[in-house]
Amino acid sequence: MSNETQDLAAPAEMAARLVNPASFGDPATLHADLAWLRGHQPVSLVDTAGVDPFWLVSRHGDIMDIERQPDIFRNGDLSTVLIGSPMLKAVENATGCPHLTRNMVNMDGAEHRAYRSLVQSWFMPGNVKKLTDDIREIARAHVDRMMGLSGECDFVADVALHYPLHVIMSILGVPEEDEQRMLMLTQQLFGARDPELSRKADAMADPDTAIKVFGAVVADFHAYFSNITASRRAEPRDDLATIIANAMIDGKPIDERAANDFYILVATAGHDTTSASTAGAIWALAERPALLAEVKANPDLIPALVDEAIRWVTPVKHFMRAVARDHEVNGHHYKAGDWVMLSYMSANRDEAVFDDPFEFRLDRPANKQIAFGYGPHLCVGQHLARLEMKTLFEELLPRIESLEIAGEPAWTQATLVSGPKRLPIRFTQS
Repeated sequence: MSNETQDLAAPAEMAARLVNPASFGDPATLHADLAWLRGHQPVSLVDTAGVDPFWLVSRHGDIMDIERQPDIFRNGDLSTVLIGSPMLKAVENATGCPHLTRNMVNMDGAEHRAYRSLVQSWFMPGNVKKLTDDIREIARAHVDRMMGLSGECDFVADVALHYPLHVIMSILGVPEEDEQRMLMLTQQLFGARDPELSRKADAMADPDTAIKVFGAVVADFHAYFSNITASRRAEPRDDLATIIANAMIDGKPIDERAANDFYILVATAGHDTTSASTAGAIWALAERPALLAEVKANPDLIPALVDEAIRWVTPVKHFMRAVARDHEVNGHHYKAGDWVMLSYMSANRDEAVFDDPFEFRLDRPANKQIAFGYGPHLCVGQHLARLEMKTLFEELLPRIESLEIAGEPAWTQATLVSGPKRLPIRFTQS
């Protein structure tokens, strides 16, 4: 490490926390670390044991500028998610590339555009709006179920996990009786180091064990979705699975593995992130009775509640990029081959963009949260996620008079997707 690079290194204790899944169970400490980095070293070298060195980009503006340059800051060349060096080698040995699955998140250029175009129209606002009545029916059913829980529940386990899961599985075409299986596999994939969610959390530090666990989870997904593909090719339906199963890329039918990886992306990202933001909103309201009363009195504030909850939780904490050629962004010189972390978690608390960033507020005139990313990789499901959350709160808030925390909430211990995993609440009905 050169002296110049060493001067830009993140403090050792912070670096160790930023790559440790357990740290994400205590987001307040991580937010304090990231606030320090934004103020002192907005682009910091994270060089700590067990992980290949990378540049952590902590400011909102820098991340936006990088996201605007996908030809230089690429998704496919290195892992798009933070994983340890031994695990990365295990993934490369198992798959022949730095990605456990190949989907549009880790594709670039024309390939990315081709795969994204398969589903983008399905998730555009006009088409999503057509789903409003169906989503409202699902939301109402979950609220009815919550109202039958005698005034106490774990909002994550009883509502937040299952509501967006049911919505995306309905769109995808997965039968309701299989939803619990999809939930379990998603938690095992995204929460692999969390002792409450993983198949073998205590052994996941060993890369050989980890790749076997991940491989088994992906294999379970593939086995399930291979049957879906065969079914939709034989008997097409009006669902997203039919579009994926019968997709054409460069004039040729999509192969089975590519279809299965696409299903995994939609099935997992389509509910885990939304459930996290939904639970985050209820957590915030339970701690702020005046805010709850304000939203109940003025339902027009619900869209602001949705966007603030998404900013507040930022379920996807980061994505990684690989630098294709030497390039400068806002005074920092990146070199070809550098690995770069875009910390959305940090960007959404950037003091230069958000007034009182550590406050949960509904009066932000323009909530510039980038929890969905930015640029060509902007989350394709963002409009659906907002509609799901808005609809649930429209159904839920008129039916509750009060909310309070009734136990010890907890966050998922995961570096990529993390949100509330336990939220015991007490509520009274209106």
